[in-house]
Amino acid sequence: MAMPDIRLYALVDADNLRPDALPQLARQAAENGATLIQYRDKSASTRQMVDRARAIRAALAGTQVPLLINDRLDVALAAGADGIHIGREDLSPADARRIAGPDMIIGLTVKNQSDADLAAVADIDYACIGGVFATISKQNPDIPVGIDGFKTLATLIRAAQPGLPIGAIAGIDEATAPTIIAAGADGVAVISAIFRTEDCGQATARLRSVIDTALDERQRS
Repeated sequence: MAMPDIRLYALVDADNLRPDALPQLARQAAENGATLIQYRDKSASTRQMVDRARAIRAALAGTQVPLLINDRLDVALAAGADGIHIGREDLSPADARRIAGPDMIIGLTVKNQSDADLAAVADIDYACIGGVFATISKQNPDIPVGIDGFKTLATLIRAAQPGLPIGAIAGIDEATAPTIIAAGADGVAVISAIFRTEDCGQATARLRSVIDTALDERQRS
């Protein structure tokens, strides 16, 4: 399958946003430049998650923007989502691929060298490094890796998987996106930068424009 487009990876997070608003927010983001949507929910029951995931998937119908579920392969399969995003404490990439099959998108969080070593050999479709900067959207006991840390981890992964899309997450907005793109990120994952704004659609469109410009500038340099 083709590698996913991770330029603007929008996370609709039920712990940071109104759960009943997630489908509408996902649709607005998809219509205005988000290239990937992730549903993240650390509080809901499994049944609630499946219902919410199905509602988000229905809202995305016709946009061609894939829906991924954070952590929960069971929810992704039940809701007919396009993939999952997993971390170090979740199902292993190998087990996820064995259960999900070859066509489901699998993304992996990378926080340190051990995670990068796994990403270098795992059967995944993209990696997302972070947190790069501090963020208010998630309680994170790990110290932000910063730009230099991002470069180091991305280099480790690309040495083994040259074509693997690598994104960046945490504390990224219109001001910081060009810096992390210039450092080698293929895209950024965000919550606050688009969903904690007065107009989600306009914020998404502006950030997508910033990302595309930064990617073009990096390609020309």
